[in-house]
Amino acid sequence: MRFQTLAEWLAWQETLHPQAIDLGLGRVKSVLERMDLGAEAPFTITVGGTNGKGSCVAMLDSIFRAAGYRVGTYTSPHILKYNERICIDGHPVGDERIIQSFDRIDRLRGDNSLSFFEFGTLTALDIFNDEPLDVRILEVGLGGRLDAVNAITADVALVASIDIDHREWLGDTREKIGAEKAGIFRSGQVAVLGDPDVPCSVVAIAEQQGAKLSVLGKDFGYEHGGLSWTWFHGTRVLKDLPVPSIPGAHQFMNASAVLEVLNGSFAKRPVDEKAIRSGLSNVKLSGRFQFFPGTVPVLLDVAHNPQAVRMLKAYLLERFSESRIHAVFSVMRDKDIAEIIYEIKDQVDDWYLAPLKMTRAAQPEDLAKMMRKGGVDQVYSGFNNVMEAVDAAKSSARSGDLVLVFGSFFLVSEFLANAV
Repeated sequence: MRFQTLAEWLAWQETLHPQAIDLGLGRVKSVLERMDLGAEAPFTITVGGTNGKGSCVAMLDSIFRAAGYRVGTYTSPHILKYNERICIDGHPVGDERIIQSFDRIDRLRGDNSLSFFEFGTLTALDIFNDEPLDVRILEVGLGGRLDAVNAITADVALVASIDIDHREWLGDTREKIGAEKAGIFRSGQVAVLGDPDVPCSVVAIAEQQGAKLSVLGKDFGYEHGGLSWTWFHGTRVLKDLPVPSIPGAHQFMNASAVLEVLNGSFAKRPVDEKAIRSGLSNVKLSGRFQFFPGTVPVLLDVAHNPQAVRMLKAYLLERFSESRIHAVFSVMRDKDIAEIIYEIKDQVDDWYLAPLKMTRAAQPEDLAKMMRKGGVDQVYSGFNNVMEAVDAAKSSARSGDLVLVFGSFFLVSEFLANAV
């Protein structure tokens, strides 16, 4: 075995491939052919989209498990531990099992220099193959068409939303990005789009593939008000459903798309209304409008693209319209930073730029220059770590204020690692 600890394996994988992001299915398919995963795969749902992927996976997992199914989920990135990426019935797989799979893939990969994400995807598939699963739910990492997860043919595909992100790899319009996201659709299989603003490219790809496309606002929908909501598809109606326990009005869109996936899966994996209600009520997901009460309360969110930030802004206006907002912020430099700042700057009173120990991260000094150029003056930097930035934001707060920690998953991860 090449290494003995999970940390050693992960550090090596980060250097194995010359590019951190290198889209394409050739390497993964080559190794998959050698892995002999068996002819019988569990019922598979692939979840893609710009935002909402993690929420949709969490809801599907919660509902299917409430219905009595044994479920495997593969998600990324993780918040605190790598093991969170590969879960069976809600429990992260242990280090030893992951290491065993890493070693097996390393021996089978031949000359393929797999990326970090490709190694993880193959590991999840390998582990799931050894488990008596009823359902496996696979979250797309980036895009769809050329993402490693798309090496698998799913029984149902869900695209939660489509917006501008990862321009360098996916394109700079919703039409181009939609075509990449729709690449997970398959002939004869159910394909769900949880975004009512449908790019023409998505419809075109679905027609080319012969997928059974179902779109929010056209084929299914929802209404909500107060403490309950209603989902409908044709004559099928579910009334007085519990509000999803993941906060945010946009979660009704995600939940509605999830119920459409369940509707399309019913013949093979039936789920009753009791399980739906239980799953929605009990679903949990870190880093999404996560609230920490206290003398100075903190709101945590992984909004790191314009669409997600617009959702965050709406939540702030709904819940914290009377509060002064002190934002602790950091993001990867390949994001649409100017647009992110523009979307939310009117809701933020001052900014505290946190450093992240990553080559992809935007440097606080560069963020500060960009903000001042965009008309944002109350900007502070020079902190040694995330928690120093958080403490500085808290020290500026008065009664009734809110500290907002948002942006990169890595920012949220560092906060949670030190706050719990």
